[in-house]
Amino acid sequence: MKTAAKKKSQVDRTERDTEFSYLAPHAQSVFLAGSFNQWNPSSHPLKRDERGTWKITLPLTPGRYEYRFVTDGEWENDPFCEGCFRNEFGTNNCVMIVEQVNGHSANDKGGGE
Repeated sequence: MKTAAKKKSQVDRTERDTEFSYLAPHAQSVFLAGSFNQWNPSSHPLKRDERGTWKITLPLTPGRYEYRFVTDGEWENDPFCEGCFRNEFGTNNCVMIVEQVNGHSANDKGGGE
């Protein structure tokens, strides 16, 4: 009796370096919170460069991630994000989509699904 070989899932789970940045030259601290860290407002601190841009790079698998910045304790949206969605608190969350494209990743700050 022959058995059929099972095909492996074609879902790409390779992590992609995904950069988040936020311009806040007068801020004392900026953190990143989102669906990738259970909305923890203090687990992902950004680092400030000499121009006042705060940055962090996270390894994310392809998918859709909602996020917001926490600047000096205040929740803020990414001003360069084109896609925001209403959350249960009556404010908006930004969306980052990490896609697999021809063996390379494409990171998109947009919302359309």
